[in-house]
Amino acid sequence: MIRATIRGIGSYVPPKVVTNDDLAKLFTTSNEWIQTRTGIEERRFADEGTLCSDLALEASRRALEDAAMSASDVDFIIFATLSPDHHFPGTGCYLQKKLGVRHIGCMDVRNQCTGFLYSMTVADALIRAGTYKNILVVGSEIHSSALDFSDRGRDVAVLFGDAAGAAVFTACETLDQGVLYTELHADGEFAKALHMDVWDISRKPYLSQESIGGKEIWPHMDGRTVFKHAVTRLVELVHHTLKKNGLRPDEIKYVIPHQANLRINQMVAEKSNIPPERFLNNIQKYGNTTAASIPLLLDENYRSGKLQRGDLILLIAFGSGFTWGSALVRW
Repeated sequence: MIRATIRGIGSYVPPKVVTNDDLAKLFTTSNEWIQTRTGIEERRFADEGTLCSDLALEASRRALEDAAMSASDVDFIIFATLSPDHHFPGTGCYLQKKLGVRHIGCMDVRNQCTGFLYSMTVADALIRAGTYKNILVVGSEIHSSALDFSDRGRDVAVLFGDAAGAAVFTACETLDQGVLYTELHADGEFAKALHMDVWDISRKPYLSQESIGGKEIWPHMDGRTVFKHAVTRLVELVHHTLKKNGLRPDEIKYVIPHQANLRINQMVAEKSNIPPERFLNNIQKYGNTTAASIPLLLDENYRSGKLQRGDLILLIAFGSGFTWGSALVRW
């Protein structure tokens, strides 16, 4: 049996650190208010002029170096982001050019916080089918350019940061290594609970002076609805994933959850009967980096020595859409 395995992992965060106290200078908030509700202490913001594909390039180079591969070894690129360089073409094409690998296929995935899990599921399927052998999967975001830094937008603005993460998935025939299982879900009934209206194609023209000057250019979130559904769906997801694979909670070495809110992850850990120390988090330092959060967390713990080859890990995410999903990986 051929399956996909993570041969290399890499990440990149911009050097600029923005603390909760820095945000408190822009709108009414405080370090205590933000930490109590989210667990976030600081995040990274890219400098003006930096593109999403620029962050992705740095993360991709590090992943390729870790895999002992060159960009010319890559057969296909899957790029997950909600903050593309431009409305079109896909940002994967910009990354392809910067990597210097012309003519290979590129695909963008627009699934926000679950973007990396959706992308790795596609990569796994393409590798299992024998279509490609080496696939670069990237999650990259620049949120700081699209946040409302006023009292009106503070509930969302405090949450997000900029970052990129990348993984090189390659074909292997080892039965006890690689991507063992994935499952994906969505429920469009709650699409408006976390959304941005500015790209409303029903308007002619879809952008106008009125829309640019209004509140619809900023992201909107019904925080209570998102929190409630995130906890409920992720707990269900953990139980179902383990049951489907005949596993007990204590057989999972680590859970790598999407970093949306530390309180969500703590509640999911408690309700899933998994010790909190096995739920890894770094939202304290980076905030919510949506599609970049899982590869960023993976890379950080891999390079620190916490993740060891052979560890069974569970990746989970919930986000806008609503979408949610899981992946079991033998590291």
